[in-house]
Amino acid sequence: MRASRYLAGLFAGLCGFCLSAVAAPIPAPASVVFPPWQGHANDPVQERGLEFSVAEVDNLPDFHGDPIDPGLSIFVGGNYFFAMAPLVAAFTELHPDLRGRIYYETLPPGRLLQQIRKGGRITVGNMSWIVHADVYAAGLKKVQAAVDEGVLQAPVQPYASNTLTLMVPAGNPANVTGLHDLARPGLRVLLPNPHWEGVARQIRQSLEHAGGRALAHSVYDDKVSAGEAMLTEIHHRQTPMLLMQGRADVGVTWRSEALFQESIGHPLRHIDIPEADNVRATYAAAVVHGAPHPAAARAWIEFLASAPAQQILARYGFGPALSQPPAGSSAPSPVGQGGH
Repeated sequence: MRASRYLAGLFAGLCGFCLSAVAAPIPAPASVVFPPWQGHANDPVQERGLEFSVAEVDNLPDFHGDPIDPGLSIFVGGNYFFAMAPLVAAFTELHPDLRGRIYYETLPPGRLLQQIRKGGRITVGNMSWIVHADVYAAGLKKVQAAVDEGVLQAPVQPYASNTLTLMVPAGNPANVTGLHDLARPGLRVLLPNPHWEGVARQIRQSLEHAGGRALAHSVYDDKVSAGEAMLTEIHHRQTPMLLMQGRADVGVTWRSEALFQESIGHPLRHIDIPEADNVRATYAAAVVHGAPHPAAARAWIEFLASAPAQQILARYGFGPALSQPPAGSSAPSPVGQGGH
């Protein structure tokens, strides 16, 4: 009898647990963590069809506009995806014939060059499409190399500069104070992948400025091998997401990226890197060889150097280009050869 009562009580308890488990609500996704982070600000199309974006599984935050018969296609390194919406809006005020007909991608520069070399075809998930780029914009050194390769055509137009910073979660729970901390055992670090993102080269340089080759090797080699540092595939999305999810302690990004995340209220902060240890990179643009819309491409590149565009870029922490090669030349600049 005692055993029967025990089993009955156990069964009732288990049933109650099962019912409470079934009744417990499924947590909604933390949409603040997942892109797109600007609503429809970075979508330059004028007519929208069926709205279907699911934050964690179905969104394409770095593809903007309508790829079918665009009037201008821009491939630009993703570190200033947030500046593209106001830039496109200001540009189409000057060129109303292109309103609603601009398509742009904000992927890592190395990936964009791969897409150009593959005839403009890209595959994301189960979908493939082709867009022939008119303009390619990235770090000055990468743009110049693509001109020398014949992928782009001179002249090269430098138009902005940027510096590095350390992005951390609000409150800085790991107490990161500077570049030397990145080598600290146990600290979870996010680093751009050097195969696709030119910023990795600048980060390594900055580490060497701060602590010599030993620090750069410790952070970019030893910690990666030990699994304490992750190489991102698309740092301008992954770094803020992983920090907000609590899966990392610090990431190295461009200062403009951190300022943007803070400006929209995300629980992220930045730690300035001293000027003596920092690296300033220059961004540049050029027309893609065989561009379908060369006149529109040249107009966009000229616009980037104009006062209205420079004012927009300055709002996000970008500085002016540090140097400019002679017209029609792809000769390297002595300062500020930047990457993504």
